[in-house]
Amino acid sequence: MKMRASLTASLMLGTILASPAAYAQTVNETESLDVERPGEEAVDISAPGSSGNMIVVRGQFIPDPVRATAEVVSVLGEAEIARTADGDIAGSLQRVTGLSVVGGRFVFVRGLGERYSLALLNGLPLPSPEPLRRVVPLDLFPTSVIASTVVQKSYSANYPGEFGGGVINLTTKATPDEPFLKFSTSLSGDSETTGKLGYTYDGSDTDIIGYDSGLRDIPAGLAQAISQNIPISVGTEFSSQDLQNFAASLNNAETNLIQRNTDIPANFSAELTGGTSFYMGDANIGVVATAGFENSWRTRGGVQQTSQGIVSIDGNPGLLPDQNFNFVTTENRIVVNGLLGLSAEIGEHKLRFTNLYIHDTSKEASIKAGIDAINVDEETLLNQGRTSWFERQLFTSQFVGEFQFGDFSLDLRGAYANSKRNAPYQRSYSYAFDDLIANDFVNDLTSPGESARVQFSNLNDDVYGGGIDFGYETDIGIPLNLSAGYAYYLNDRQAERRDFRFVPANGLPNPIDQERIDFLLSDYNVLTHEIELREVAAQSSVPAYDAKLEIHAGYGQVDAELADGLRLNLGVRYEDADQSVTPILLTGAGGAAVPSGISNDYWLPAGTLTWNFADDMQFRFAASKTIARPQFRELAPQQFLDLDTDRTFIGNPLLTDSELVNIEGRFEYYLGVGERITLAGFYKDIENPIENVAFVQGGGTLFTGFSNAPSATLVGAEMELVKYFPLHDLGGSFFEDRRLLLAANYTYTKSEIKVGADDVAISPVTLLPTAASNLFDDGDRLTGQSTHVANLQFGMEREEGALSQQTVLLTYNSPRVTARGPQDQPDLVEKTGWRLDLVLREEMNIAGQDFELKFEARNVLGTDYRESQTLGDTQILNNAYAVGTRFSMSIGLNF
Repeated sequence: MKMRASLTASLMLGTILASPAAYAQTVNETESLDVERPGEEAVDISAPGSSGNMIVVRGQFIPDPVRATAEVVSVLGEAEIARTADGDIAGSLQRVTGLSVVGGRFVFVRGLGERYSLALLNGLPLPSPEPLRRVVPLDLFPTSVIASTVVQKSYSANYPGEFGGGVINLTTKATPDEPFLKFSTSLSGDSETTGKLGYTYDGSDTDIIGYDSGLRDIPAGLAQAISQNIPISVGTEFSSQDLQNFAASLNNAETNLIQRNTDIPANFSAELTGGTSFYMGDANIGVVATAGFENSWRTRGGVQQTSQGIVSIDGNPGLLPDQNFNFVTTENRIVVNGLLGLSAEIGEHKLRFTNLYIHDTSKEASIKAGIDAINVDEETLLNQGRTSWFERQLFTSQFVGEFQFGDFSLDLRGAYANSKRNAPYQRSYSYAFDDLIANDFVNDLTSPGESARVQFSNLNDDVYGGGIDFGYETDIGIPLNLSAGYAYYLNDRQAERRDFRFVPANGLPNPIDQERIDFLLSDYNVLTHEIELREVAAQSSVPAYDAKLEIHAGYGQVDAELADGLRLNLGVRYEDADQSVTPILLTGAGGAAVPSGISNDYWLPAGTLTWNFADDMQFRFAASKTIARPQFRELAPQQFLDLDTDRTFIGNPLLTDSELVNIEGRFEYYLGVGERITLAGFYKDIENPIENVAFVQGGGTLFTGFSNAPSATLVGAEMELVKYFPLHDLGGSFFEDRRLLLAANYTYTKSEIKVGADDVAISPVTLLPTAASNLFDDGDRLTGQSTHVANLQFGMEREEGALSQQTVLLTYNSPRVTARGPQDQPDLVEKTGWRLDLVLREEMNIAGQDFELKFEARNVLGTDYRESQTLGDTQILNNAYAVGTRFSMSIGLNF
């Protein structure tokens, strides 16, 4: 009887998993479970505010929501998110077992790249405003709008088939139990940025709020020329005078001239969150709203090098830099966000309507100086600058309906989401040192190393998603939960990028070429010296592409208790998908671009067997087949500069889907409420994994492309411990209501690419078949995979009464490969190392007003970032910079 009752509770959460949308109302409520200690007669795990759906479980069992699910999950509720005090959900997720966050934005699960992670919002799909990825950067989501996050690591058929490491389901805040209103504000800075030297540029008057005033709009004449989809260069339909007018019409000074700022300001943020609920007839209506603003600064100073290839050094193979630059980059990031959620509970039926808006702007200025071996046996001293403005915007509107009719349930969900990325006036220039004539840095706009360029790019993603799920609970001698459903997904993308260079028709005289960039490109110089705006590589570039992914899917699933303590969740999913990327060439440019088209359908089985062999212990075994599709940007043969790495990416239209076989065994020991020890082992076999491949073209420029490796395997193990220790035995009033928290987890992962003598891969350079051994070595690690990932949380908190928490957080990610090395060179390896954080939170009442004070110290050890290639005793620092320690103080008012 004990196990049958346990299954009843499990089926309740299992139903939540069967309909991902249902997380929106339920998972965030796990923090409010009204539980009794093990051994007591009854446990109430009903959701607060629910209409009489109380499930009373008899017997000695611990109602941990992680235990009760049919699959392997990790749950971050509001308490866990608040404890880590990270400003965005990406920071909080790096504390979850087996998860690491790359670049502060993209979540890697079990050492697999972000392509193997699926991010959902309230169980519904989201588009990414990042042109390099289909995966949404999770730093977009402030923790103020997220009630909980569920990471499911074992696949179940109710989820989309693109599953490698896990599904990350973000749940926005829902109906509040009681009215609330909270305002918070914070100030922060870091040791490498605040009050230090940095760079910026004028831009527009409204840059401070993250919206351009119109200064960066493309001038009407140039915009009309771009719309004709023809090359804007000499010998086309445009005269030299037209090209000069285009150059003069641009806002060259405000967007190009980089200025020193010797006192970079501190970071500021503010958030206002409120909610209430009320009855309208029989309906319990809930309203939740959030608005936030953040303005932050970050300066990175370090070294960027590229290798000239393997050379002989004292008779041994080694590496020497072809480019060797010191750089300083300052980014001003402004984030505006808002959430409006409406909900209604009518009896056992629940309706939710959620609207989320995020506007994320990055204004960046960068200067670097160093040596570039532009010509053979000749090094040139260069001084280069770059300015950029990126506006990323995400809007989604979702509807979820959950209907309960006795043993039968019906869930409906639908969503529209739009993602935009606008990058006007991406500017760069380069001056070379002339030691013969000028004895100064010069820029004649034509010589090697001397140039000025401007790019305009934009991206628009529309995503439509919907689904219907049916559930039925019955008992045929054994309890059964039957579910089935249909899901539809459509992602439609349009992307455009136009790249221009300023070129004088008849050269520039000295000393005009010595003028700083705003004078050099002044209207006077443009028209006097006939400086034209010409499209770069107009005959061979791919300035735009259209992309589409459409998926029809259906699934069936059964969750049953086969015997006392033996539970089986078994299902199969069918997906039929059409994916295409269609390059759009300039009319009359000639050449040919290879369109991509992938049309596949899959049957994806999944099963998890759970053996609850003791009151507080159970074992799970899970097996499944899943897939990973190429991302749009990986298929599009269009160049794109990633400012985080200063590296140019280009897609491969001949990529294919990856197929995965996933196997996992897991032991779980529940010590008490919220306490557990888990041990797990997992194995993945991946056919045609997509890997980053570096190559050098065009005077030593380092590019990154993509290619399918023949196959790969991944083997790993996970361990997790969460334990509380009461401190009242220490005596004294300070310890009488406090407890100690120890939360630790560790993941070991070993991956190997398999390359046989006869295996063939598609070269990202020539787009032709080549021996796979030319791109990959047998036994290579997968890109993005860390062998060791560890997290430790150690802290003290008050159990009852006013909030009081003191937490130390320690995180470690071992080095991981970012790209296969070019031309038989060593791989590029990223090292982030140890990170130590300290978070203090205190709640107090002053003059009748409730306040929450929070202090944070991030990266206390001052661990720096390093990406490098190593051969013998030689090393190339591809990208290395100081990160610094960040300090933050915030205050929140609970009205």
